[in-house]
Amino acid sequence: MQELKKKHRKKPKKELERGAQKEQKNLTDITEEQLKVNIGIVRLGNMIKVIQIVMKVLLCMLAVLFSFLAILLHEAANWMLATWTNLSMEELVAQLKTPIQGTSHEVLWDFVETCIPAAVMAVFFVVLVIVMVRKTKITKWVVQIGAVAGSMALIVSSGQMVWNELDVGEYLENQDTISMFLQENYMDPALVPVTFPEQKRNLVYIFMESMESTYASTDVGGAFAENDIPEMTQLAMENVNFSTGDMLGGLIPSDGATWTMGAMVAQTSGLPLKVKLRAENIQEDVQVLPGATVLGDMLAVQGYKQVVMFGSEGEFAGRKQYFEGHGNYEVKDLLYAQQNGLIPPDYRVWWGYEDHKLYDFARREVTNLANSGQPFNFTMLTVDTHFEDGYVCDLCQDEHPGNQYANVMSCASRQVVDFVNWLKAQPFYENTTIVIVGDHLTMDSDFCQDVPEDYTRGVYNTIINAPIVPVNQKNRMATTMDMFPTTIAALGAQIEGDRLGLGTNLFSAEPALAEKVGMDTLNKEIRKRSIFYEQIAGKENIDDSVMDMD
Repeated sequence: MQELKKKHRKKPKKELERGAQKEQKNLTDITEEQLKVNIGIVRLGNMIKVIQIVMKVLLCMLAVLFSFLAILLHEAANWMLATWTNLSMEELVAQLKTPIQGTSHEVLWDFVETCIPAAVMAVFFVVLVIVMVRKTKITKWVVQIGAVAGSMALIVSSGQMVWNELDVGEYLENQDTISMFLQENYMDPALVPVTFPEQKRNLVYIFMESMESTYASTDVGGAFAENDIPEMTQLAMENVNFSTGDMLGGLIPSDGATWTMGAMVAQTSGLPLKVKLRAENIQEDVQVLPGATVLGDMLAVQGYKQVVMFGSEGEFAGRKQYFEGHGNYEVKDLLYAQQNGLIPPDYRVWWGYEDHKLYDFARREVTNLANSGQPFNFTMLTVDTHFEDGYVCDLCQDEHPGNQYANVMSCASRQVVDFVNWLKAQPFYENTTIVIVGDHLTMDSDFCQDVPEDYTRGVYNTIINAPIVPVNQKNRMATTMDMFPTTIAALGAQIEGDRLGLGTNLFSAEPALAEKVGMDTLNKEIRKRSIFYEQIAGKENIDDSVMDMD
């Protein structure tokens, strides 16, 4: 009984307090752990909310950005293909590798006006839709993700369109396919014996922007119902005109000569202008084709004083570098005219200044050259007839209502023939050869859209007051590269073998390279990689053993 009482005896007060403290401590520990857990949960929740907000903002920004880029690239691709008809990948690469300095403000503004508004409207539309559905979570996410996905699909689609239109696959394949064609068919002007007459003839060489014999009427060999260049037609028919047909016709630009810089190089060097995708950009201090001997080099050795005149910026596309590096031409361009008081310092229209000013300055320059006591080479490039639709100057007339480009072409025809007539009246004319050649086929989007597919378009050409006559000037399959030796021959020089570069003297009976191998084969081989050409272009670290490849 006593043991039972002892067993059920109350615990001492201190022992109870210790127990209570222990329980309190356990409760405190549990509370602190729970508090930590709760704080962690809150922090995690806040972090998730922040991440969600960031993701929403990022997704919204991506939706807007991708929409802008997608529409911009899509519009830019369409604008490029519509603006440059028959654009090739080679030409696109060449344009991307050359400085934009000197590009017509009208061209740049046309790009901005065509492409930017659509891209801005796309951004406005996407933002508007996102705002309208912002309270509906699922719909908002669907809109944002859909905008990003749709934009990426449009970018891919635009890239595929450009890939197919420019045949990028073939271009890349050609970049890795080595051809010996250029090496086997190139006649080095530095090694070919060329004999100039004792009395050197002067040369006036006029590159006419986008000028084709196509613009003449069908009854004389052109492709138009109405003759847009009647004065130039008569001039060519009264003088030498190399033609693919039996009437008025033109020369065919090969690959690498279908834009202005490529055309000028081809006609003065007998070489195409090939710019590799992985090549460095053309810089101000880099010489173009340093390993080639070209027209300017040959005339400089003969004591010619040489001037080239542009109504645009000479830096554009590396033209200044090319002419200064080959024959030490004096380059008199837009900047020269501004700096020397020929036009106001801030004067600029179209690509620079009008052709009628160019011809006025040319008269003054040619007169000074003729009085220098040296034989001279005066070269000039017109620009009013540049696409799109040309530039209407004060001399243009509305001869072709509703067709601005035709009016500009007719104006150009009158101006160049007026200049030729002025030259004929000068005392130095008797000893001067005049060469007029279009640089390339027009890139205007619709001017030649009605030309029959079986008609062979060619650049306008005529040679005036040459001391020799051609063996055969009609039904020739000749390219603009043939102008190099043909011009030398038109100065009265004798060329052993009648070939320089890839060109042939068209005054001779020697068939042109295009006549030997065909135009398709010629272009196909030009598009391939040539180690030989890369050496001429001054590329370093080329393994000479590659030159011996079969």
